[in-house]
Amino acid sequence: MTGPPILALGDAFYARVAPATFPEHVLRFRNDRWAARVGLAGLPDEAWTEHFARFAPLPGNLRGPLALAYHGHQFRHYNPDIGDGRGFLFGQVRDEADGRLLDLGTKGSGTTPFSRGGDGRLTLQGGVREVLAAEALEAAGVYTSKALSLFETGEDLVRGDEPSPARSAVLVRLSHSHLRFGTFQRLAYFGRTEEIERLLGYACEHHYPDLASLPARDQAPAFLRAVAERSARLAASWMAAGFVHGVLNTDNLTVTAESFDYGPWRFLPQVDPGFTAARFDHSGLYAYGRQAEALLWALSRLGGALTPVADEAALTEALSGYGDAYMRAVADAFFARLGLARGDDAADVTLVQDLLRWMAGAGVPFERTLFDLRKGARWDGAHADAGFAALADRLAARGLSADAHPYFAREAPEGLLNDEVQAIWARIAEDDDWSAFDAKVAGLRAKGGAYGVRPLSAPPGHVPLYGADDS
Repeated sequence: MTGPPILALGDAFYARVAPATFPEHVLRFRNDRWAARVGLAGLPDEAWTEHFARFAPLPGNLRGPLALAYHGHQFRHYNPDIGDGRGFLFGQVRDEADGRLLDLGTKGSGTTPFSRGGDGRLTLQGGVREVLAAEALEAAGVYTSKALSLFETGEDLVRGDEPSPARSAVLVRLSHSHLRFGTFQRLAYFGRTEEIERLLGYACEHHYPDLASLPARDQAPAFLRAVAERSARLAASWMAAGFVHGVLNTDNLTVTAESFDYGPWRFLPQVDPGFTAARFDHSGLYAYGRQAEALLWALSRLGGALTPVADEAALTEALSGYGDAYMRAVADAFFARLGLARGDDAADVTLVQDLLRWMAGAGVPFERTLFDLRKGARWDGAHADAGFAALADRLAARGLSADAHPYFAREAPEGLLNDEVQAIWARIAEDDDWSAFDAKVAGLRAKGGAYGVRPLSAPPGHVPLYGADDS
């Protein structure tokens, strides 16, 4: 079979759908630096609109969109009635910097068999928030999906949580996989053992190639262990970014452990383990300090879905190292933010814990504190207490010093607290003024440059990944 690898799974894994037709196609965001990574930077505006607003197939790629099928635990209640209800897989491409497979997924692209009475649309405000979240997390070094394109589409939408009518949009994002924990859960729910093996083989071949040659009963525990290790790093990177995802359901977690699907997200004002992003998270299930726990719980559900093809004890053992992996990753993530080299695991973890404990007690701004530490600022007043003085000595002993990058010569860091997000949107909503949005994207990319996040340009002589359309 020629064409994108997803087709090898077969129609049992998706529904073939048609995109919505929109009355307008106003380009609001185009991510040329990531377009370059997948050989799409040279598309003229007309072609960009044709592919990412009207969804004409990319040459040699999927001939029509695929709405992916999955289930999921939503706030720990199993829901078998979900799937891609307002999005679909539009194509697959290669990251030309490292050769890995990337999915082109949509949000707001119309109804599918999984829409459950919804309109399949996305508000423009939701699209703006998704772009900002992806840019902010990429700048902070989080393994995240990338917002590739955002079009305003000219429809009036009715939403209970936004002023109506709301402006509409369609988003395209890049992600190394849209295979969710819930994709496996759905197959286990229906008892489809052969299809679990097929999906496991696909996931290993394209995302964990070192595991591809293992037999299924050995492959499943090794796969679960690898997903758990990556998930531990993801949770730790959210902590170091001061980020709260908000909805860590198993349909929002992928087997590549990429952060994606940004609804009620927020960044921390100050360190607060109980800080939540979603207004409806009344129990604090997905609070800042519980995100690592939430991922482990979800990983255990993924392990449960793999039991038809592997020994349960081996799957349980595969998750046993998650806690240690998470603590190491927390030290890695915070030390990277401070520009420090890692040393002894136990000592480094203790230093990070003590820093966070002091930050929480002092009530200092999260992003500003880490920025000031790295820029070598001298603090006085309320910040110059005995607790901070002791921490400062310990950090200095580890080599903390002023970073010479121009970003750290700024007066203040590039943050993205909720008030600022609301202010950016207000200018768009009231005056169609996109200048603050554009400035924020530029500022976040400058921050990413300071922290070493520099996406590469595509090499010359790009060769299309696929030579023929799928059938």
